[in-house]
Amino acid sequence: MGRRVAIAGATGAVGQDLRRLLDRRDFPLEDLVLLASERSAGTVIRWRDREITVKNLADADAFDGVDLALFSAGGGRSLEHAPRAVEAGAIVVDNSSAFRMDPDVPLVVTEVNGDELSVRPTKGIVANPNCTTMAAMLPLKALHDAFGLVSMVATSYQAAGGAGQSGIDELQAQVPVLAEHFDLLRTDGAAAAKLVEPNVFAAPLAFNVVPVLGTVQDNGYTDEELKLLNESRKILGLPDLEVAPTCVRVPVVAGHSLQIRATFGQSVTREAALKALDGFPGLVVADMPTPLEYAGRDEVAVGRVRADLHDSHSLNFWCVGDNLLKGAALNTVQIGEELVARGHV
Repeated sequence: MGRRVAIAGATGAVGQDLRRLLDRRDFPLEDLVLLASERSAGTVIRWRDREITVKNLADADAFDGVDLALFSAGGGRSLEHAPRAVEAGAIVVDNSSAFRMDPDVPLVVTEVNGDELSVRPTKGIVANPNCTTMAAMLPLKALHDAFGLVSMVATSYQAAGGAGQSGIDELQAQVPVLAEHFDLLRTDGAAAAKLVEPNVFAAPLAFNVVPVLGTVQDNGYTDEELKLLNESRKILGLPDLEVAPTCVRVPVVAGHSLQIRATFGQSVTREAALKALDGFPGLVVADMPTPLEYAGRDEVAVGRVRADLHDSHSLNFWCVGDNLLKGAALNTVQIGEELVARGHV
């Protein structure tokens, strides 16, 4: 015991889940420090049997005595303040994209490559993957170990909550406006779209799907799609893995889904795939998992497992996971637990 844990971004959606998970999983700590932007500093939050005043992340003494700092404050703040936490003596688990592709920073999904933490991180930082990549990693690791993954075509269906609370708020605001003009959704969709003003997403999301998610790069793919490519390679230890990614935003509050066509070095049958998936840590097999049903659940679910119609080395499957839990806060806490178990914290 005696550990001092800090949450940077403590008042945000993921920060709230981090507080709840530290309590629910009885994380071994003696003191909790809550940090946020200047705007949220001074807020009083009740945690367990105490009241904690949120401190300014930028304060000079923010990380004094901290052993483990869990960051979910955005990439810019991570780049600025995570090195300060390390300099103060803490190990940082960062939930942003700031350090994911740094070759000296392990990018960890605990059930997949937790052994990356067998030694103390060189830079004192461990990165948490993108929430979409996270949902795919558990079934892909189980199948890779059995059949040898060589390529995949991955299409994601990502919830509004993946853009944070502002994304959820935008969807919630659009639904009643368009519901009042329900006939327009069938007879004049362009007119319906003009009734709402998208700010967070590239187009109206209510009663719609938006096929651009992230910032479009020179090659036509978005940065979100390239995360799915690059992070999958790093986590699975497959630098030559071929990935054809498409990321789509859908009008779901929480929970990302992916349809994946995975191709392997060995031939694969549906029965053999189900056997490989069954019992993999953190993964459940279901007939037809939906993001609604798995919102608020820790597990990643895989279903619709089908042998490919044309290639005996390929398999099609569907997977879902709560982007705020396993996709963010839960894996962050699990990394912290792994660091404790291995004696680094």
